[in-house]
Amino acid sequence: MAESLFDEAEEAAAQAAAPLAVRMRPRSLDEVIGQRHLTSAGTPFRKLIDNDAPMSLLLWGPPGTGKTTLAYVVSQVTERRFVELSAVSAGVKDVRAAVEAARRTLGMSGIQTVLFIDEVHRFSKTQQDALLPAVENRWVSFIGATTENPFFSVVSPLLSRSLLLTLQPLSDDDIRDVIARAVTDPRGLDGNVTLDEDAKEHLIRLAGGDARRALTYLEAAALGQKNIDIQTLERAVDRAAVRYDRDGDQHYDVISAFIKSMRGSDVDAALHYLARMIEAGEDPRFIARRLIVHASEDVGMADPTALLTAVAAAQAVEFIGLPEARINLAQAVIHISLAPKSNAVIKAINSAGADVRNGLIGAVPAHLRDAHYPGAGKVGHGEGYLYPHDFDDGIVAQRYAPEPVADRVYYEPSGHGQEARIAERTGRIRAILRKRDHKEQP
Repeated sequence: MAESLFDEAEEAAAQAAAPLAVRMRPRSLDEVIGQRHLTSAGTPFRKLIDNDAPMSLLLWGPPGTGKTTLAYVVSQVTERRFVELSAVSAGVKDVRAAVEAARRTLGMSGIQTVLFIDEVHRFSKTQQDALLPAVENRWVSFIGATTENPFFSVVSPLLSRSLLLTLQPLSDDDIRDVIARAVTDPRGLDGNVTLDEDAKEHLIRLAGGDARRALTYLEAAALGQKNIDIQTLERAVDRAAVRYDRDGDQHYDVISAFIKSMRGSDVDAALHYLARMIEAGEDPRFIARRLIVHASEDVGMADPTALLTAVAAAQAVEFIGLPEARINLAQAVIHISLAPKSNAVIKAINSAGADVRNGLIGAVPAHLRDAHYPGAGKVGHGEGYLYPHDFDDGIVAQRYAPEPVADRVYYEPSGHGQEARIAERTGRIRAILRKRDHKEQP
């Protein structure tokens, strides 16, 4: 009895000394904040838990979205042993030892084990293969967590044997709930600290959808404090508060300045506004979307590779998230800022769209219509079509546009960058196509 009391006291002391993020870890699915698409009644994940079924899970999502939390909750709710390994430091020997211990426990007591592998994408193919017998034979309930796309980072046999669950970044309201619970809960700050409203909102921005980061900053700010104002929070996290309202004028002012700086080729100003948005907790996917738009709107064919860079940066944001993806975003910003500029692409599509809205549509020329279905030839569809590959340069004089816009010019290339060469080729092509005016079109 005395030994049991000692163990309980020792566990309580260890819990009290644990980081706030650990102390506030949910003990049931109902305590989990966010990820309702996974934890709601009737979802595949919830059914596995409610039925205490064997499972193999891969949890994919950005840092701080609850991957470790969900794994821990699974073990608590299903009363299974929880064994955690990090792929950063563990090797095949550690995996095999954990699996062997799980087999012994299962055989001797019938108690199952949750084997949680954090950052499983860091395991080599050989290390991941070492998990397969345990997963296949259900010696453990395997749960792997990854911040990288598992279709690229996890071996196919392990992926095919696991239920893939995608976690989403927590919303601002989710982070607000996490903070509120930590301030009042006896496991957290137990109401001993108050948090000013502006400090709370700044903490939410700094968290960037990462609950662990929010709780880490909150814990640092609460040391020796009865009240946390924004100055206390700034000192605690060693960062200046960025005056940036994501839903107000500052949001629109900063993104406007960001776009205009790239358009104006001021790479340093553009990087400043990029950093300002990132530090304020702006959604990096929003930034990436703007980069993709402006790679075409402000650079276009003057440097077609700018769009490729912007799209690659957006993919990097999805694959790795912040903070690392800030580097990819910066590369795209530098590329777009320093590239030769042309707005010929947006002017072209705007001009064409205006004509369509104004009723300049017309019938598709008969020789361009689909001629593959039975009876098409009887109505003249496809008749007289000239196959461009049969002619020099792959270009032949024939009409492509409907009659009302036959002579309209939408794309007018600039003389900037690669578009100067494109302008020359565009002129030659149009000269050939317009020779049709001296012929009678079938």
